[in-house]
Amino acid sequence: MSLEDTISTLSTPVGESGIGIVRMSGERSFSIAKKIFRSPQGKKIDWTSSFRTHYGWIVDPEAEKPVDEVLLTLMRAPKTYTREDIVEINC
Repeated sequence: MSLEDTISTLSTPVGESGIGIVRMSGERSFSIAKKIFRSPQGKKIDWTSSFRTHYGWIVDPEAEKPVDEVLLTLMRAPKTYTREDIVEINC
């Protein structure tokens, strides 16, 4: 692992909860999110915006089958917790 790697982690405590939060941080965060996030009716997402939350679905990219309904928040570097691009998935 290097400082340039894109990482992800569960940001909520382990156990039962109504909402789980997963965060990705690193230069590949947005490209990974583009592969797995789908908005309703194919609505276009402004991937250049920062601190915007979008409603949609996380899908299995190979089968194009929904995995979970989510809120996806995009945060552009350098004004983030890690000073890197961050994607936060609330599911």
